[in-house]
Amino acid sequence: MGWMADETGLEKTAANHVPLTPLSHLRRAAHVFADDLAMVYGKHRVTYAQYYDRCTRLASAMAAMGVKPGDVVASLIPNLPAQCEAHFGVPACGAVLNAINIRLDVDTVAYIFDHGGASVVLADTQFVELAEQASERMQGKGPTIIEVPDVDAGFPATGRHPLYEDILAAADPEFDWIMPQDEWESLSLNYTSGTTGRPKGVVAHHRGAYLMTMGTVVSWRMVLRPKYLTIVPLFHCNGWNHTWMIPQLGGTVICCRDITAEAIYDAIANEGATHFGAAPIVLNMIVNTADADRLTFDHTVQVFTAGAPPAPATLAKIEQLGFEVTQVYGLTETFGHVTECLWKEADWSDLDQAATAAIKAKQGVAMPMMEDITVMDENMRQIPMNAQDQGEIVIRGNSVMKGYYKNPKATAEAFKGGYFHSGDIAVQHSDGYIQIADRAKDIIISGGENISSVEVEGVLMGHPDVLLAAVVAKPDDKWGEVPCAFVELKDKAHTDEAALIAFARKTLAGFKAPKMVVFQELPKTSTGKIQKFELRKVAADL
Repeated sequence: MGWMADETGLEKTAANHVPLTPLSHLRRAAHVFADDLAMVYGKHRVTYAQYYDRCTRLASAMAAMGVKPGDVVASLIPNLPAQCEAHFGVPACGAVLNAINIRLDVDTVAYIFDHGGASVVLADTQFVELAEQASERMQGKGPTIIEVPDVDAGFPATGRHPLYEDILAAADPEFDWIMPQDEWESLSLNYTSGTTGRPKGVVAHHRGAYLMTMGTVVSWRMVLRPKYLTIVPLFHCNGWNHTWMIPQLGGTVICCRDITAEAIYDAIANEGATHFGAAPIVLNMIVNTADADRLTFDHTVQVFTAGAPPAPATLAKIEQLGFEVTQVYGLTETFGHVTECLWKEADWSDLDQAATAAIKAKQGVAMPMMEDITVMDENMRQIPMNAQDQGEIVIRGNSVMKGYYKNPKATAEAFKGGYFHSGDIAVQHSDGYIQIADRAKDIIISGGENISSVEVEGVLMGHPDVLLAAVVAKPDDKWGEVPCAFVELKDKAHTDEAALIAFARKTLAGFKAPKMVVFQELPKTSTGKIQKFELRKVAADL
């Protein structure tokens, strides 16, 4: 289908077919935007010509250390310039980047070193000891550690390992980048959170990452020279591919080591940040920052939020502060965001604030680089689009992983029926917009009735004293399970269990309202997701 009757001489050649890769963005930017500011981190400011030179030297240094195409190079670095450089420099020598979560425990890092087979690890001084201890616990040979000090942040070199800047200085600035010969070649290896067992290695390819960078520009309505603040950790879906994306626009990446409201406002007011991605917990932090700690700015900041459905109350408040938020959705297995809550100006422009926030909390529709994202039942049939029937979000498109590294069984299970199975339970509205009801494991079944923990959390987050809320199933002799709420209160707030339950009952059916409220700090992952599996353990003992 689609072939002409005679295609003699109509072949793929070097002139008309080049494998897609995000590496192309920086190679182009080094010429087109050579003198433009590429990266900012405190006193560290480099142009695109300098950025390209540093990435080239990193690729050269890795090759000189014996790293071959297809080998894995790991990193244990916060959102700093060296981590951005690794995203280009490591694949530029043909290797695969394994950006590791800096908040993982020693045993898990040791497992990732072993499973991924990293030959080298670039480690920020703060995490050098973690890399050392993980190497000692490995079954195989540990990776060579290259130390990346951050003196201004209080992390000088230990003196135990070769230094990042030294290896760059000694490297060849004329090193010829090893570009992929096939866009299906592996680009990065990312590990899932592993909350129910050992983390799985998600292998991403050049084609998918390139298309992510192109589709995001369209969906975010981006123009030349944006200033992107790195809040999403670069070890999380490679920062949603944004670091690979920015060079095509000649934009500036503003690095941020510690994510605080002060750092965010400084980047916006003093560096002119125009865009960032963040989990809802970061939006909540901004909303609840004291007025005295806010810096003024006169532009609208565009925000992608994902990781968990944001509470409508949070969305309603943050947009009054100069932020325009778009809800997106995705997973590590999809290179990050693949759906967006695309705003319908003609239909929704006259809605009040509460109704607007409720719509913006939807996960929406497929982004341009995806083929099909919908909700199906257990028999792979499209569910009715009535906002009531539930099914699983399934995904098909070029920004889906190659599969799980060294785990063909899990890969086959994830791809059954020709779609990637997300494990997220959702409804679809009549316009096709997807809205998550819950993770499959987070649905509460009480007396035969399904209760969405997300729905209950959204109601609780609307209480003026509540900072964060998470709802899990608590075993119950009569009902099987009942909702149990864990709540963090705002500073100086005073409320009690009875008041919160009564508040929830004003909106929710009686069986959906929490039967118990526990006040405590909520356990969170490094990306701001609340660790419900930890809360379920607590609830089981209550």
